[in-house]
Amino acid sequence: MSPSPRYCCQCGSAELVRRRPSGDSHERLQCAACQHLFYDNPRIIAGCLVEHQGRYLLCRRAIEPRCGYWTLPAGFMENGESVEQAALRETWEESGVRARILAPYSLFNAATVNQVYLIFRADLLEITAAPGPETLERRFFAPQELPWADLAYPSIRQLLERRMQEQTLGRHGLYLGTADSGQLHTLG
Repeated sequence: MSPSPRYCCQCGSAELVRRRPSGDSHERLQCAACQHLFYDNPRIIAGCLVEHQGRYLLCRRAIEPRCGYWTLPAGFMENGESVEQAALRETWEESGVRARILAPYSLFNAATVNQVYLIFRADLLEITAAPGPETLERRFFAPQELPWADLAYPSIRQLLERRMQEQTLGRHGLYLGTADSGQLHTLG
């Protein structure tokens, strides 16, 4: 969650109070002087599951949380970009890999940390640079080489296991899941 503002961006007042505005379903931070509302909405994390010659791209994190563990290249979407642009930018920034999006793959809700993850299936176009400062190393892993014990998050394990099973069956789907209930829905 982002830190709460200390001053109103509309009038400069420091009289900010938390209340539920009339007709609203949620409590919000509001300026007592000019009534401006501050919205603190979930953040979108976008990334790619990049595949090349039967291998999967993973990045070993150089930052917390989970420094030293392996994950998919992904990160926060920026204002002014599409979710696809965010996924490709984060993949390049973290891994130095240029990718091409094939299809949306997984939408994962993490309501407890106010985040929504959108992961795309992608293939390798080229390796253009060294990994960025958030990555200790990047590597394409064959299924039998995947570092299962050193994956950063359970959702990465689930995603990789599902993708390997799909490749065995010769198909792929779109998945919607949530951290709170552990539910997973296949959409296609």
